[in-house]
Amino acid sequence: MSFGGFTSKNSSGSVSDHHGGGGGGGEMVADGLCSYNIMSSTTGSIGPMPQSLQMLHSSHSQPLFNSPLSLALQPKMENFGDMGLPRDEPESRSGSDNPEAASGDDLNTGNQKKPSKRKKYHRHTAFQIQELEASFKDNPHPDEKGRLELGKRLGLEVRQVKFWFQNRRTQMKTQLERHENSILKQENDKLRIENITMRDAMRSPMCENCGCPAILGEITMEQHQLVFENARLKEELNRLGILASKFLTRTPNGSNPKLDLAVGRNGFSGMMNTVDPSRSMPLGLDFGNKMSSPFHANVMSGDMSFDKSCFMEIALAAMDELMKLGQIDSPLWFRSLDGTGESLNLDEYVKTITPCIGEKPSHFETEATRAIGTVMINGLALVETLMDVNQWTEMFPWNIGRASILDVISPGASGNRNCAIQLMEAEFQILSPLVPVRQMKFVRFCKQHREDLWAVVDVSVDALFQGIGGNASVSCRRLPSGCIVQDMPNGYSKVTWIEHTEYDENIVHHLYRPLLRSGMVLGAQKWLINLQRQCELFSVIMSSIASGDHSALHPSGKKSIVKLAQRMTRSFCTGVCATVHKWEVVQNCDNTKLMMRKSIGNSGEPSGIILSATTTVWMPISPPQLLDFLQDEKTRAHWDVLSQDGPMQQMLRVSKGQDLGNDICLLRTSIPASSANPNGMLILQETCTDASGSLIVHAAVKTAAMTVAMNDGDSSGVAILPSGFAIVPDCFPDSGTPGSLLTIGFQILVNNLPAAQLTMESVDTVKSLIGRTIQGIKSGLQCD
Repeated sequence: MSFGGFTSKNSSGSVSDHHGGGGGGGEMVADGLCSYNIMSSTTGSIGPMPQSLQMLHSSHSQPLFNSPLSLALQPKMENFGDMGLPRDEPESRSGSDNPEAASGDDLNTGNQKKPSKRKKYHRHTAFQIQELEASFKDNPHPDEKGRLELGKRLGLEVRQVKFWFQNRRTQMKTQLERHENSILKQENDKLRIENITMRDAMRSPMCENCGCPAILGEITMEQHQLVFENARLKEELNRLGILASKFLTRTPNGSNPKLDLAVGRNGFSGMMNTVDPSRSMPLGLDFGNKMSSPFHANVMSGDMSFDKSCFMEIALAAMDELMKLGQIDSPLWFRSLDGTGESLNLDEYVKTITPCIGEKPSHFETEATRAIGTVMINGLALVETLMDVNQWTEMFPWNIGRASILDVISPGASGNRNCAIQLMEAEFQILSPLVPVRQMKFVRFCKQHREDLWAVVDVSVDALFQGIGGNASVSCRRLPSGCIVQDMPNGYSKVTWIEHTEYDENIVHHLYRPLLRSGMVLGAQKWLINLQRQCELFSVIMSSIASGDHSALHPSGKKSIVKLAQRMTRSFCTGVCATVHKWEVVQNCDNTKLMMRKSIGNSGEPSGIILSATTTVWMPISPPQLLDFLQDEKTRAHWDVLSQDGPMQQMLRVSKGQDLGNDICLLRTSIPASSANPNGMLILQETCTDASGSLIVHAAVKTAAMTVAMNDGDSSGVAILPSGFAIVPDCFPDSGTPGSLLTIGFQILVNNLPAAQLTMESVDTVKSLIGRTIQGIKSGLQCD
């Protein structure tokens, strides 16, 4: 074998000399800096060994290259790796660089000069590359005459021109193959989507005439399910057989490390990483036989380019489970004591449904609820809201912190979201510093089952991204959860909402454990009530705009205030739970958390250092009584600094629906300018309440900024820092008197210079403010 004119012995012991000329069609390999003509020893011409190599050969008792297998033992050469192959260089692969080293012909001349240890290279000029590219477009295969003329014109040797054209053809071939692979991959994804649709249609056939479920001859439903289960098991058996045959038939010298990883998980044991056992997946979070082995191999090796068909498989299984949970009633579900929602019968669930992501870990608690109600939105609009991550977070600002789409597995059908699958990441929050945020990665799958029936399901895939060892373990997982939406004739929708979550209760403060078990804060009833409230608010705004709304406030001004209030409420929720923005913890003790961040003032908030202070206390009073006290303008002076000089007066009220207490108010002090309020600041306040809890958020707004927002409807430039209260029932078992868990949150601008540093004086001032607020509420309620 020869590299750049070097000579080697072939397997028969004869000496072969290879150089740029000659027949045999030697192929060119380029590493970006220079070009090498690699020819096999059977195609090159046989000639005498150069004197320089004879001297080198005579100094060794063994031949330089005994056989092809001795490549690994040969000494390293300049610009060659340990295996005797050209090293990859970081330069361009266009073949625009060529060596000025001696060729094989030069070594056979009479000079008999030894080749230099370090070759000199020169790069083609921009003009040479331009002319070569132009000639390549005209004729990719020039003959000897064309190469000679082009070399004379550009000042290059004929062999340099020849090598450049060979490299350029190889590069074009590679690019074409990549393009064809991309097209084939897109076609493969389309076929997979069609396969999913056909399989789903086969599972639930519908009559074309009446639209009802079809009865396939005399076959019973149990027999029909057995047929599909048999087909699924055969498909799984064939797949495992193929993997096993590849594994068993591989040779010892030709083992495939990728295949080793692929068969590390065969569906009958825990996922074990053969390269790094510390990164193995915990058995408690096993996904069963639903996922294919190559997908898990990519996960454990750190490759994020997963096989999309695996996500499709788990999405289909989750959709099947969601539809069963939505259609089956008793004994799978039993109603709660207040009759507002339903809880899952876990014993019956294990008997009826096989979980699609494996059994629950022993230290996890289950939170599974179902709620059914009507919503003022049609199915297509609700599906679009759920599949759009920005609309989804705006619809549920109390429950969702940060959310994003990691990958679009399937975009769905053209024109709608049918069969759309998204890999998402979200933070589910509870408004208290005592409950950690639930961070989850999950697959969201949207399916249209009938013309008037949609379903959207989520299922966790966190266990695929995290292992044990150096990575943090999964603290919660989302079993098939979501909603089934059926259109109604009046433009409303009947929504069946299902929430099924398993979480580690040990990381939750004991005050909130009974509340989480009840499903009040993140259960299906809470999600459905929030959805109904938001849709009702949008309906009120749109109806006032359509009717002209002859009240004192212009419709555009009302819409502007509603947007400002929603931004204020979301900022309060994310401040309490430390989501969206990057907060730095200052102190965290005695149920109180202090955090800080620097704002540059470009997101509707003042610039400078913002300090967030949150705490949760238990109050021996019912949530409705506590809400009435905090809403009353006459008792506001107990806890509001701006009300010290006089009671607050309501300037404006925007109702968010038919339920009393859900509104947006604009307040002002009875004295326009005072020592506590020298600039005549206004108070914007939003109140949200239902049976599961209440939320009161308020912020001081400059009068001039609020006037502009009310007149022209633009509230994006109004800078606000919210404060407020979150109230939930304590849900303590066997408690004699009703109690409440009150979360207090402040966001305060302690320094308006972004480059300034937080001082302990500012921290002490904020802590003192929290203490005075709690003491004022207790004294006003006489519950010291």
